[in-house]
Amino acid sequence: MKMNTNVVIVGSGVGGLFSVLNLPTDKDVVLITKSDLESSDSFLAQGGICVLRDEEDYDSYFEDTMKAGHYENRKESVDIMIRSSREIIQDLVSYGVEFEKKDGEFAYTREGAHSKPRILFHEDITGKEITSKLLAQVKKLPNVTLMEYTTMTDIIEQNGKCAGIIAENQEGTLEIYAENTILASGGIGGRYKHSTNFPHLTGDALDISEKHGIRLEHLDYVQIHPTTLYSTKPGRRFLISESVRGEGAVLYNKKKERFVNELLPRDVVTKAIREEMEKDGTDYVWLSMENIPEEKILKHFPNIYRHCLEEGYDVTKECIPVVPAQHYFMGGIWVDSDSRTSMGHLYAVGETSCNGVHGANRLASNSLLESLVFAKRAAKRISID
Repeated sequence: MKMNTNVVIVGSGVGGLFSVLNLPTDKDVVLITKSDLESSDSFLAQGGICVLRDEEDYDSYFEDTMKAGHYENRKESVDIMIRSSREIIQDLVSYGVEFEKKDGEFAYTREGAHSKPRILFHEDITGKEITSKLLAQVKKLPNVTLMEYTTMTDIIEQNGKCAGIIAENQEGTLEIYAENTILASGGIGGRYKHSTNFPHLTGDALDISEKHGIRLEHLDYVQIHPTTLYSTKPGRRFLISESVRGEGAVLYNKKKERFVNELLPRDVVTKAIREEMEKDGTDYVWLSMENIPEEKILKHFPNIYRHCLEEGYDVTKECIPVVPAQHYFMGGIWVDSDSRTSMGHLYAVGETSCNGVHGANRLASNSLLESLVFAKRAAKRISID
């Protein structure tokens, strides 16, 4: 089966959806996704989305991002992301996204390695709030065809440029020819035994890019999240958001002794937890929310509270066992500041791309923002070209 369109997009997370919403409505768009439309990691993001609070916040936000990334970040990309953040939040609000407010103003929370609170949130399901509202807007567009349970198996290369993709679904093989292609197919968590990602996210775009000689970058930059709920059950690990620690939760070893500053960068906290587990001969450490008022837990972290209760833990009364798990991929398909790959007419956005924002270690709650900023830039570049 052959199809022709102006733009084909692979992936239904915030990167793919925001690309659609920023493309001209006179362009025909086909968006495919490997599972159902809601099974993207964007839906799972808990903590929130960073934003530049004011001009005085710029230097500290820039430094926090660089420091967390071990100064291996691409400075130009970091600057673009921070400078674009207020505009992105305005876009989201215009699409109906609701963030927590206090006295009519945005309420900000803080997470690890941030020098001050600058994270907007919606309870502990910020990703679901943003992604569901964007998806609702995309579904209204008459120029967009959405195809679920459709897997990209290759790109179509003609004269060294991308001319679309090859995909498979229940109906067979599809050849989707497009003037421009955007890869927004997410991370690599499906390649790991313990991951917070959906298992169908296996880095398909990376293997396809490698086959076609498309430039890849920093494939060894994989982030482990320090706190996921320990379980012996197979499958995806449930994330205990960093903002829980930002609001005062502490980590204990088996003797219930605190052993690390919980607000250090993720890789540092992960290393400390692993060392403590090895020393104690345990498979997990304890996370305590004793310093957070019960009212705040129920209001800010209702999803985490509910899930832990289902697993037999009441976080308002007891510690929960946590363990590090694979969480995020900072490397990927190399792109420039407009999300263009090394192959003509091929773009990459979100976790499958590497624009250098995150360096060697992503700062908490920069992922949704980075995906949105560079998805919009890809769409605008396609509009101009």
